[in-house]
Amino acid sequence: MSNGADRPETDGHRHPVTLRVDGDERRIVVDVRTTLLDALRDRLGCMSAKKGCDHGQCGSCTVLLDSRRVVTCLALAVAHDGADIVTAAGLAARRPHPMQDAFVDHDAFQCGYCTPGQICSATGMLAEFDRGDPSAVTPSAVTAPGCSPELDDAEIRERMSGNLCRCAAYPNIVAAVRSVAAVREARP
Repeated sequence: MSNGADRPETDGHRHPVTLRVDGDERRIVVDVRTTLLDALRDRLGCMSAKKGCDHGQCGSCTVLLDSRRVVTCLALAVAHDGADIVTAAGLAARRPHPMQDAFVDHDAFQCGYCTPGQICSATGMLAEFDRGDPSAVTPSAVTAPGCSPELDDAEIRERMSGNLCRCAAYPNIVAAVRSVAAVREARP
C-alpha cells in the first residue's frame, strides 16, 4: 500500500500552479479541485482572505485577481495559474492603502471579519466604476459613450452588494468608499 510519497508532482489529480500573491511569486502543487481560497489560506498561509460561507454568497474571501475582484471560494487555483493576486494585506507596501485608512476613519468595521474582503471589493469596485462598467442601478442613459455615472450611495450599495457584514456596518462602509471616491475625483 502506497502512502503517496512516491506520487509524481503531476498526476491525474495534482497539478503545479504558480501564483503571484501580494508581489511574491509562489509555486505550489494542488489537487485540481482546490479552490483559490484554500490554496491561499491552507497552502500559502495568506490569511487575509477569510472563509465565510464557502458558497460565494458573503464576499469575505474577495481578493483582486489580475486587477478584478473575485470571490476565491468559487475559483479553482489551477484555473488561475500565473495570476497576479492582491489581498487586503498586500494592498499597501509600507503604509495603509487609502481604502484601509477610510475604513478606520469611518469606523467601517466592527468585528473585522468581513473587512479584508470589503476593502478588496471596494478597491476593485472603484476601478470598475472608473472603467465605466455599469451596475444594475446605473441609468441606461449614462452608459452612452462620453457619459459617466455618478457614484452616489445607491451606486455604491449596489456595487458592494456581494459583500455581507454580519455587524451591519453598511452606512459606515458606504461612507468610507464615498470618501475615497471623493478624494480620487478631486485629483486633476
